[in-house]
Order: sequence, then structure tokens, then C-alpha cells
Amino acid sequence: MFTGIVEELGEIVAKEELVDAARFTVRGPLVTSDAGHGDSIAVNGVCLTVVDVLADGSFTADVMQETLNRSSLAKLDVGSRVNLERAAALNSRLGGHLVQGHVDGTGHVISRSPSENWEVVRIALPDSISRYVVEKGSITVDGVSLTVSALGGDRGFEYFEISLIPTTLELTTLGTAVVGTPVNLEVDVIAKYVERLHSAGR
Repeated sequence: MFTGIVEELGEIVAKEELVDAARFTVRGPLVTSDAGHGDSIAVNGVCLTVVDVLADGSFTADVMQETLNRSSLAKLDVGSRVNLERAAALNSRLGGHLVQGHVDGTGHVISRSPSENWEVVRIALPDSISRYVVEKGSITVDGVSLTVSALGGDRGFEYFEISLIPTTLELTTLGTAVVGTPVNLEVDVIAKYVERLHSAGR
């Protein structure tokens, strides 16, 4: 379990293509400072299991084909910057919201509208998860816990907007995500449980 508060901007330093998977080596001195084999680290919002921790502050993780198909990790290459977060400890503050690290869908940046003290970013919202997204609700974008500031579109909720403060722009990949950049999306898990319970009670 994570909170969506990015701890470190990491970098992909190696990528090995396997038959039905890929092995990534990710540099992140902070998140590897107390990491060991089997620990969980979220990479752009995807929960990955640490295989090895290397002396240079990097770690390796295997990503199966299912994850590559359902997330934007397949598009990462050597040199790509990534948002990193260690799994939350039970005694830590919940600064964002409950994040599982399970991607529900991918979107892409439609537009960016900078202001003096923040920037509004509009992101395409897949039909498959639009019913879980509400204005002023929580959503995770590339591992960053954010509040939905607006919903819109001609045929329903085809996009959502997030308003990014300077800290988020500086300390996460969202600060440099140009129009067209794919992003991993995870909706609030509570919404999915409510829907499941409601359906079961019919």
C-alpha cells in the first residue's frame, strides 16, 4: 500500500527485454536506502517487487507482460525519469490517499495551462474507469495522489483536470510531461468496492 506522495525522482538506467517480460534497473538512492529483496516500490504508480539492490543506489525489478500491457511502463527506456515511492509504513502519516499501485487504465496529457502559481493539466479519461472519477475526488496519476479539479467532454467525462502546485511540478515527472505523454491512472479503490457491494446486493 502507498500514499501517492512521491519520495524521489528516479531514472531508468537499464532495460532488458525478455520473452514475456522486462527487467528494469532503476536508480533511486533514497528509496533503496533501506530496501531489500522482496520489498515493494512504486514506479510511476506501479507496484514493483525489488529483485536486487545494487551498490550504486539502484534496484532491479521484473515486470511481467500483463503489467506492460496495462501500464505505460513498456514505453519507458534508458534515461526516462520516474516517480518513486516506498510502501507506506503503518506508523507513517497518510499524506495522500490509499493507493494500491494497481493501474486501472492509462490516459495521456491533452493540454497544459500554466498560471502564475500553478498549472492546470488536462488528461484523457478512459471510458472503462470514468464512472469512478468525481470532481474533488482523489486519483493517482503516475503514482502522484491528486485531487480532480474538473471533469468534462462532449460525450460524458472524457477528460479530467488536475491543478499542480510548484512543488509537484518540480518534484515529479508531471512537471515535464508534454502533450501526448501517456500516464498511469489508479482510481480510488473505495469507489470500486462500493460499486461491487451495490451490485451484489441487487
